[in-house]
Amino acid sequence: MAAVVFTTGSKLLKQQSGIISIAYLRSNNYSSEENVYNLATLKRGTGGRSSFNGIVCTVFGATGFMGRYVCNRLGKIGSQLIIPYRGDNYEPMRLKLVGDLGQVYFHHYYLRDEESIAKCIKYSNVVVNLVGRDWETRNFKFDDVHVKGARTLARLAKKAGVERFIHLSALNASEDPEEVIIKGGSKFLASKARGEQAVLEEFPEATIIRPADVYGQEDRFLRYYVHPWRRTFTYVPLWHKGERTIKQPVHVSDVAAGIVAAIRDPDTAGKIYQAVGPKRYYLSELLDYFYRVMKKDEDWGYKRYDMRWDPLFQLKVTLTQKLSVNWPIGHLHWERIEREHVTDCVYPKIPTLEDLGVNLTSIENQIPWELKPWTYGIYRGHDIDEPSLPVAPPKAVI
Repeated sequence: MAAVVFTTGSKLLKQQSGIISIAYLRSNNYSSEENVYNLATLKRGTGGRSSFNGIVCTVFGATGFMGRYVCNRLGKIGSQLIIPYRGDNYEPMRLKLVGDLGQVYFHHYYLRDEESIAKCIKYSNVVVNLVGRDWETRNFKFDDVHVKGARTLARLAKKAGVERFIHLSALNASEDPEEVIIKGGSKFLASKARGEQAVLEEFPEATIIRPADVYGQEDRFLRYYVHPWRRTFTYVPLWHKGERTIKQPVHVSDVAAGIVAAIRDPDTAGKIYQAVGPKRYYLSELLDYFYRVMKKDEDWGYKRYDMRWDPLFQLKVTLTQKLSVNWPIGHLHWERIEREHVTDCVYPKIPTLEDLGVNLTSIENQIPWELKPWTYGIYRGHDIDEPSLPVAPPKAVI
């Protein structure tokens, strides 16, 4: 009876009929500076969180709003995650739980330091860029992050032999955006358009995702509108009362599902996808619905009015922007005001999340849960679970 015994290294001992022969087998070495080990060949498990599906993904911007959902989705299907971070090393620690033991790694980086970026993507076959700015600061302008930073990530990913590059842009991104309030339109949207071009120049096989306004836990859409700094007492100012702006907001889980689907589908390489919700609404209708859900109706004092005829609120926005530069109070600044009043343009020839197999979440099913903490009287002895008349859903634009 033959017996086979493995020893350390690559020796193979075979014993048969009292004769022992020694053979040498070729074995792969672990990662080194000269020889990078291909972890994708070690797929194991049935596809769950405790498996390894062959995806080694570096997620830039993982500590942001969108990043937490994307990392959780990737960890849930057995991906190995490398999470770059800057600043406090305790900020990304909560993401340690999105993957199984030993599947989530952290590495410090700086967007202008190419050496640190190269170390983050050295062993990855997928890179996701979620880095972005909603307002400019002294250290980082829109172009520094959305154009130069995106170009650097795409170039280094291509140099490192990364197979897939996913770049998060923005719906309505255009070098000549619609002008509503600010002369020349939104600088944010213009920089996002230039960033798309920069990424495709460096990484032609990149997949671009263009999300509309994204809502969810800790978002900057719902919480922006319910913040008291966005109101004037109980009155909500909107440009033209919000009756000339159409929005198509999308739930954050749907966008994260679309990003993961794009990673797993090689046919998405080099394509652009629009991440929008299932229905379109006037901004005025959305605001009315939000306040109905929060039980802040006309009896409470809610009323929309035209921002154009309120110089005091305009002064408030200007002062907030000047005096609170690094983190505007309530995220209130002119760039955000401009962007929120730009109508969402969805082009029929560009695929959407539904083409990636994502079942979209409707606003009527999700918003009541998201806005429940802001229900009027929730901390003043009112029982929010007490049976009440159903809230009328928002009227969609046909």
